[in-house]
Amino acid sequence: MNHSKQFSNMFVAQIKMMFREKQVWFWNIFFPVILMVLFMIIFGGSSSSEFKATVAVADPQPNASSAMMLEQLKQIPVFEFKEEQPVSKEQGAEWVEQKDIDALIVLPDSESGAALQVIFNKENEQGASAQAISGILDKFVQQANLAAAGAEPAFSLTTESVSSGADDLKYADFLLTGMIGLSVAQGGLFGMVELVDMRKRGLMKRLRMTPANMGLYGLAGMLVRLLLGIIQIVILTLIGVLGFGANLHINVFSLVVAFVAGGLVFNAMGYLFSSLSKTMEAYMGMANIASMLMMFLSGVFFPIETLPAWLQTVPKVLPLTYFVDGMRDGLIYASGVASASFWIGIGIMLLWGVVAFLVGSQVYKSKSIAATR
Repeated sequence: MNHSKQFSNMFVAQIKMMFREKQVWFWNIFFPVILMVLFMIIFGGSSSSEFKATVAVADPQPNASSAMMLEQLKQIPVFEFKEEQPVSKEQGAEWVEQKDIDALIVLPDSESGAALQVIFNKENEQGASAQAISGILDKFVQQANLAAAGAEPAFSLTTESVSSGADDLKYADFLLTGMIGLSVAQGGLFGMVELVDMRKRGLMKRLRMTPANMGLYGLAGMLVRLLLGIIQIVILTLIGVLGFGANLHINVFSLVVAFVAGGLVFNAMGYLFSSLSKTMEAYMGMANIASMLMMFLSGVFFPIETLPAWLQTVPKVLPLTYFVDGMRDGLIYASGVASASFWIGIGIMLLWGVVAFLVGSQVYKSKSIAATR
């Protein structure tokens, strides 16, 4: 049988095996969809809705200053008051403890001026709502001080957002492309577990004893996983665009380059894990550690610049960082392949893939797969 015929038979056989394995479809299709929808709702769902905070006001010693502040606080549109009238500090603190309100604002207890106090639940004091409320009240106090001094503000602040991508770029697009990159990477990291199972059951030994070309077998399996990756991209993209209003600006060439390079690299890493694993549990443990580490350090959910300064060097050596960047370039930035940073990222990824494949091949040779059973 010639190589082309043998390759096509192996490819068809592995396609059939993929369709028969329900776990493959769950972990490579349904699980990424569930994960992406959850993260899009949690992190991206609030981008299109107006921020609101539920608060209460306590006025321990009513006076002219506190009455004026109360009226001004009611003019702030993002504040929703649990009670229109001031409540006791004890009642408001109890609501904060029970998380019935986001914050309790305690008005000054004298007309001569004193601190405006805000009380948060300790579990939420570093959250986005607490930070937003603090910022709003800080600006409110500054304006109150200027009004009390009879001064007119000479300066004001305006904000504007720019991006290297299109004007309609938003966080949902950033998150969608990150989740697509993560899903394709996980397909490669977890996709080689069948080699461990085949070796454990002695199937690898039997296959080696046939005229089958092992190189063609591996190539056919890799193409099957790349095909599965294309299915992932299509499904996740449709959900992101139709379900969450994501905007895409596709550069086909950079998308194809990044996808093929990333698919090969993460399959090579899965191949390395399979060579080091005697059981499927050991393989899944290594794949999970690698996946979790890169998931939160490679800019999938947030830009790596938001990480602590001492940790920002780690993402620069992780392959998923450059794969996600490449996928974003091909799906939303559409900047093409003219930039040197794109090819540097591809080069770092391929270096990971070459090293992983060579080490995995050497381990397999040293173990003598045919003699394992």
